Amino acid sequence: MSLKAATSSSLSVPVNDLPPDSVIFGESFAMQAVREKIERLAGADIPVLVEGESGTGKEIVAKLIHACSPWKEGPFVKVNCPAIPSALLESELFGYEKGAFTGAYGTKPGRVELAHRGTLFLDEISELDPSLQAKLLQLLQDGRFCRIGAQEEMQVDVRVVCTSNRKLEQEIKSGSFRPDLYYRINVVNVQLPALRERSEDIPRLVDYFLERYNQQYNGQAGPLSPQLVRRLQGYSWPGNIRELENLVKRYVVLGTEEAISSELQGTTQDPFTADVSLDEPIWLKKLTRQAVRELERKIILRVLQATHWNRKKAAKMLNISYRALLYKIRQAGFPPKNARRQVGEAVASEVSAD
Repeated sequence: MSLKAATSSSLSVPVNDLPPDSVIFGESFAMQAVREKIERLAGADIPVLVEGESGTGKEIVAKLIHACSPWKEGPFVKVNCPAIPSALLESELFGYEKGAFTGAYGTKPGRVELAHRGTLFLDEISELDPSLQAKLLQLLQDGRFCRIGAQEEMQVDVRVVCTSNRKLEQEIKSGSFRPDLYYRINVVNVQLPALRERSEDIPRLVDYFLERYNQQYNGQAGPLSPQLVRRLQGYSWPGNIRELENLVKRYVVLGTEEAISSELQGTTQDPFTADVSLDEPIWLKKLTRQAVRELERKIILRVLQATHWNRKKAAKMLNISYRALLYKIRQAGFPPKNARRQVGEAVASEVSAD
């Protein structure tokens, strides 16, 4: 059975509300690598897996991939896997025929069908029930599926983008995620850094949210003081960009820096915090060396980001020789000077190998 193109749906999510590229990607090296990867993969008819902590902007990236793709004129249909009870998720995804079960008084197309000639966005796919993973695997293999209660298969042309805030490799080890499905959705992987790893982008994000919510709430909140911005850059941001957005929103509504600065008391990152288990012998010298190396790595990364990865400037700021800095960069596992080009070549090889 051939599928009629879905003309419209209330489930289709608009993608014309994306922030500017300068806000999405900022200036950090990690996000510039993400930008280059998206530019390479957007036009390829392959599944994409976007991974990162909650609040890092995975949905924004999924929308951007759709907006830059040949399917941008088609629908962008979101499925929030944790929000839909597992008993209902199969019918929401694949639809059903009249009489398929008690209460099925008519035929209902599923979200897979509604995403025809567009993008199906599976948010937090790690929450997908194992019984549905096999059916999704078939869809990814040959673009075919069955409505519940149907006798014939249907064919769709759908680009699938998935996100996960969990490491799916760990879910595979625990037996809650199928390895064959993982390899299908992970043709190209986009890793989003946590906000604490791209602190140089915080001032730009703050300005964007200030302008946005001043307009939305008819507010007149002024720019944050440099002192408070520096404190924001030292905060650990467990909620990532979503937490920053809510904090700026609160500032716009309440109108004073005190409304948010009190929340940052005692919440800045402590570089000397060590995760020490008391259930086993403690080797103080070994733990101290590890803590010092990690602190040194963070300082070097911060300086490199501040100098836009100009190693000569960074060495001067750190008061070490250029050769010593190159050695420490290699020791820390930071990307080489031509990393941007290498990222592009890696993605190109992934695309051509599909």
